[in-house]
Amino acid sequence: MDDSLTSLLSQQLTLGEDDYDIVIARNGKEAIAKAVAERPDLILMDVVMPAMDGFQACRWLRAFDATKTVPIIMMTTRSDQTSIKIGFANGCTDYLIKPFDSDTLLMKVRTHLGE
Repeated sequence: MDDSLTSLLSQQLTLGEDDYDIVIARNGKEAIAKAVAERPDLILMDVVMPAMDGFQACRWLRAFDATKTVPIIMMTTRSDQTSIKIGFANGCTDYLIKPFDSDTLLMKVRTHLGE
């Protein structure tokens, strides 16, 4: 879930190479609705998004039975310690700082999917 089309396309290309099924949301509210309906194995979440930021969306996702145990990797340019602490306090499983390379993303995805 990311509001940046460039970032979404880059992630889609990286994950598409490994044949992952991808569901895209452009804001936090849409992310919650799609995650509850689709029941993904993993969620990649940006922090800065319209309608609801990633921290709020993460907190909401932890409140639903369908998504409370789904790993959530926050992916953001916010690299300060306060943002990282807020991410984990709101329920993220991991925190990835942009820019990152495709190998790092794939490693995190595979780790959290138990591959």
